[in-house]
Amino acid sequence: MAEIEYFYSAHSAYAYLGSAKLTEVAATAGAKIVHKPMDLRRVIAAVYPPPGINAFRSPERTSYFFRHEIERWAEWRGIEVMTGRPTHHDNDIALPNCVLIAGIEAGIDIGPLAHAMLEAHWRDDADLADPATLAGLASNLGLDPNLLAEGAAKTSVRETYEANTHEAIERSVFGSPTYFVGGDMFYGQDHLEMVARALETPFAAPWPRS
Repeated sequence: MAEIEYFYSAHSAYAYLGSAKLTEVAATAGAKIVHKPMDLRRVIAAVYPPPGINAFRSPERTSYFFRHEIERWAEWRGIEVMTGRPTHHDNDIALPNCVLIAGIEAGIDIGPLAHAMLEAHWRDDADLADPATLAGLASNLGLDPNLLAEGAAKTSVRETYEANTHEAIERSVFGSPTYFVGGDMFYGQDHLEMVARALETPFAAPWPRS
């Protein structure tokens, strides 16, 4: 079975915009989505050393990329998105990502839960660092919130989170979402149509480039 390696963070706007489309692409191709939740902030920090990425963002670029583009893609994809930036966007992101990894360790298909987290954050302004919020999202999907909460605290889950983050940095991931098909990297949900094509016919250009 073909695989799509999916590096993302549970609070990522662009992962939300592509979440339903990714599921559609995988289902059409009969491919498996391999979820790899990562610490997006550390990944970005590795790509943009001090003074960091914010030093290169003008107010105009920030408004375009983090508002206009999000709203425009939401309209294009036919999904709802809140106006502006989520209130709790700068809160800790380890807990929701580790809840997802705990689900993977428990043998759960975490695609619906990942989508629910992203949607709650970017549509409903939910705080993904709040255990009660995460428990509610899990319960709504018929999942055991206690199992996931206890799993998120396990050393093995934290080690996987660390490993995913390290792997993302090593493989030159520089944002969320990033997809790999057969080792070929596609950054951004706006490349999902190319992911679909790669699942059918790989692109000739090699990656990584020498």
